[in-house]
Amino acid sequence: MTDSDVRLIDMTLRDGMHAVDHQFTPEQMADVASALDEANMDVVEVSHGDGMGGSSINYGFAAADTEAYLDAVVPELTDTRLSVLLLPGIGTVEELDLAVEKGADMCRIATHVTEADVSAEHFEFVEERGLEANGLLMLSHMASPETVLEQAKLMEEYGAEAVYVMDSAGAMLPQDVRERVGLLSEELSIDVGFHAHNNLGLGIGNTLAGIEAGATTVDGCLRGLGAGSGNAQMEVLVGVLEKAGYDVSPDFFGVMDAAEDVLLPMLTDDTMPELDNDSLVLGYAGVYSSFLRHTRRVGEQFDLDPREILVELGDMGVVGGQEDMITDVAARMAGDDKAATADSEADD
Repeated sequence: MTDSDVRLIDMTLRDGMHAVDHQFTPEQMADVASALDEANMDVVEVSHGDGMGGSSINYGFAAADTEAYLDAVVPELTDTRLSVLLLPGIGTVEELDLAVEKGADMCRIATHVTEADVSAEHFEFVEERGLEANGLLMLSHMASPETVLEQAKLMEEYGAEAVYVMDSAGAMLPQDVRERVGLLSEELSIDVGFHAHNNLGLGIGNTLAGIEAGATTVDGCLRGLGAGSGNAQMEVLVGVLEKAGYDVSPDFFGVMDAAEDVLLPMLTDDTMPELDNDSLVLGYAGVYSSFLRHTRRVGEQFDLDPREILVELGDMGVVGGQEDMITDVAARMAGDDKAATADSEADD
């Protein structure tokens, strides 16, 4: 931890990779990292959007490999620490060793909110290599606060120095955040973090709610760049926290300049985060953004409103990797609609 009230981790070069189809070049990453270091950012995370090893046909090929990105970023960081992301089943020990060799300070290990038990060996690997290990519980809105706590305790037992409540689909309301973060803050002996997405327009508000409930480390991205409608916008977050009286390390104007002068020229209209109807319905339904494109296609096939399909999928509690269920759900919904129409005609 820093001496600040709140540690800020900038995800522009990791979660922001989703928004640019993982196409940041090493040179662009170096420029962003340099600007964030100059602004005294606490931590910068660098990885494919789906973590080390994510560059693949399944998750999208990045413009360069992990080694090239780390080689570009590490020389630009002086006081700012470097984090990498590892998802069990995607990242490997070899990639973790590479990150250690290149100078990473932290590794954040992410699992689905009910699957912390798959991360035990990964925490052991990280601890053996002397890195700070944080645990991330993705899609935390899909589990009750008590279940989130149970899973967080497993990560604490495995060696996590902090556990994050991740609002991966941007589906939480402030009260949802307070309940989960507050319970973890009361019951864990380690730090608690929060990671927001802005699909309901609550990225900053939910982050504040998390901090008020006890989170001491939170995430954001320059310009809010990230999956869906993006993450909490870092330059806004720094300014809001200062106005609220919190002590933070990053320089407000410096972070503003990093966003405006360095990142913005790299972006296009297609990559700028936007709270549009697509991301709004994803947040409303609590469904991860990977379902959107497939749901649109299936909606056309069955002549259904894709928004209705997404809400049904959200009610079912689908998670990443279950995209193959979309067609079955749409077929059932189309059949139900036909049956309802037939019943109505019979009544007439």
